[in-house]
Amino acid sequence: MFFQYFIWGAWLPLLFGYLGPQGLDFSGTQQTLILIAFPVSALVSVFFGNQFADRRFDGEKFLSASHFLSGLSMVGLYFSTSFSAFSVCMWVHALLFIPTLSVANSVLFSAMRNPQQEYGRIRLGGTFGWMTASWPAVFLLSDDPMAVRNTFVVAAITSGILAAFSLTLPHTPANRAAKGLAWWQAIKTLAIPFVFVLWIVAMLDAAVHDLYFMWASSFIASIGADAQWVMPIMSIGQLAEIASMFAIGTVLAKLGWKWTLILGLSGQVVRFAIFVLLPNLPMAILGIALHGMFYAFFFATVFIFVDEFLPKEIRASAHGIFNFMMLGGGPIISRLVAPYLFNQHSSTTDGVVSVDFSSLFLYPMSVSIVAVLLLLFAFRPPQKETAAP
Repeated sequence: MFFQYFIWGAWLPLLFGYLGPQGLDFSGTQQTLILIAFPVSALVSVFFGNQFADRRFDGEKFLSASHFLSGLSMVGLYFSTSFSAFSVCMWVHALLFIPTLSVANSVLFSAMRNPQQEYGRIRLGGTFGWMTASWPAVFLLSDDPMAVRNTFVVAAITSGILAAFSLTLPHTPANRAAKGLAWWQAIKTLAIPFVFVLWIVAMLDAAVHDLYFMWASSFIASIGADAQWVMPIMSIGQLAEIASMFAIGTVLAKLGWKWTLILGLSGQVVRFAIFVLLPNLPMAILGIALHGMFYAFFFATVFIFVDEFLPKEIRASAHGIFNFMMLGGGPIISRLVAPYLFNQHSSTTDGVVSVDFSSLFLYPMSVSIVAVLLLLFAFRPPQKETAAP
């Protein structure tokens, strides 16, 4: 988990500036075509990558091969300066990397004895990996967009290390004897009402989560934070995530599936309510801290829930259909509507852009409330005991 998210965190936070006028100077359309590589790959991986992991490749070998090849594409990104070369390398990397997120969960869940207690603590490695990679990159390279290309080298080297390390992971055999398409069996589970409701809620919340990351840094700067403090303030959410990940097993045991998920989404609602009603820096910092509670008690719980209730023989594909919503369906929606909403609530006076963030954040807050109501009234999981803490 540490290496998995270290690779991602090394280059993603600085990619947007690197693609813009101070870096490669790609057009808006070109940037969009690059940035949608990950959301689209989340859809493709449901039908191909996760299918191979469930039916053809042992999990640890799939991770090794995918990370080795995706690391080579990172080398290509380092050398690419034209749009055509850069976009090809980015799409290759996304198509190879995205399935590893589901397969890594598959390997992990197959090896754990008590997922409700163990998953949050092990998944913390991903949080530490992201922070270890992204914080130094942002602080050291953010003033020089062209130096950002060095993060691709770091990601490539880490991919090679993870490719080798993956071969030492617990053996997770593919179910080669099983008949039928694993992805189709996973999709058919959406006919189960409680699975479908959770899938839709995951889509709504992923869209909202993406809007938060697109708008929060500008919002923080608009309420008085100096530019160099925006990234540290945003990172408070990750620090809070650490405590929440440790607590997830106990919370699940006390509240059960439904109310743990609702608790997580309620943190999202409160965060946006603070941004709308109390747009000052101290309160915004409190709202950002709620990110940890929201992320652990919703997203992490979703993956534990999926492994608990969906068939184990399609484990990677089952995680894949939810990863599609969290990394694909939700972000695709948010990235289509975000520019329109931002323009609707911004104005320019004497060359200075001002944004009405109090109105802007009403949209994700409203969607979050809808998601909570869906869980409250339409989500009825089986009465299955959660593990004692």
